[in-house]
Amino acid sequence: MKKMIKVFTLFTILLFCCCSTEIDNKKIIKNTNSVSKINVPVFNEDSAYFFIQKQVDFGPRFLSSPGWAKCSAFLENKLKTYTENVIVQKAPTKTYDNKKHTLKNIIASFSPEKNNRIVLMAHWDTRPIADYDTINQNQPILGANDGGSGVAVLLELARIFCLQKPNIGIDLILFDAEDYGQPENSKYPIMENSWCLGSQYWGKNPHKVNYYAKYGILLDMVGAKDAAFYHEELSAYFAPNIINKVWKIGHNLGYGKHFIYQKSPQIMDDHYYVNTLTGIPTIDIIEHDPTTKHNFNKHWHTHGDDMNNINKETLKAVGQTLLELLYKE
Repeated sequence: MKKMIKVFTLFTILLFCCCSTEIDNKKIIKNTNSVSKINVPVFNEDSAYFFIQKQVDFGPRFLSSPGWAKCSAFLENKLKTYTENVIVQKAPTKTYDNKKHTLKNIIASFSPEKNNRIVLMAHWDTRPIADYDTINQNQPILGANDGGSGVAVLLELARIFCLQKPNIGIDLILFDAEDYGQPENSKYPIMENSWCLGSQYWGKNPHKVNYYAKYGILLDMVGAKDAAFYHEELSAYFAPNIINKVWKIGHNLGYGKHFIYQKSPQIMDDHYYVNTLTGIPTIDIIEHDPTTKHNFNKHWHTHGDDMNNINKETLKAVGQTLLELLYKE
């Protein structure tokens, strides 16, 4: 969930082939730092956009739904074309409405033998209701931005990692059941910690014994036009050096309109559980809009969160900033 809390606590590209044949290498590796001689790949925003469209084409992707089943198979198989180190972490879970499910966290590792690691995260599920819409509130949303955009950026990064390995180890985690939380005015008894079920499970049961990463970055709602990413308060508390580092890179690359040097309120999101359960300092790159009632994207938890809510320039800003960070670690 993206919930404010006051307490601290195609263009057609060969996307379905093996990574080595998916795109012209001339477009992959071009950014060269003349001082450090480090080649930083170019993030392909068209590819990321396609990955969002692919997810949306499955329909809503909430726990146990047909779209959820189809999308989980797609994500697992697609990541396996980029690395042989893919794990699907399954766990029984019960949601606030007393329904039983099996959640799936999908994890892909690059250079698993390396101890110097960074973990990148997003949630791949979508909201089962449109509780912030004015119509059809009991119908599920497509979640192009809220769910689809973060996953798409990570898929494009995975494709690039396959073509050009970073010097560090990287783990990608797609969390399930982030957005199946209890709505306001629910008829059911209040369920504590009803949001972010996938990250809660992984935080208590990492995919690898004694797993630890140098730091983590969560992506959530990173695809809307003119999206602004502030210093979310929990991120600034748990990992101030990381948030400052990422924002500085974003500004240096010319994406200052997206990476805003102002604080925003604490968000109960997957990064909260990663920070508190694993001790891995983790930040949340998440859109903040002070002009809306809920301070999120205007289409948050509505049927307006479709492909019309996605902007390639924003995807480029986030993806290229992350590549600059990761390849210079």
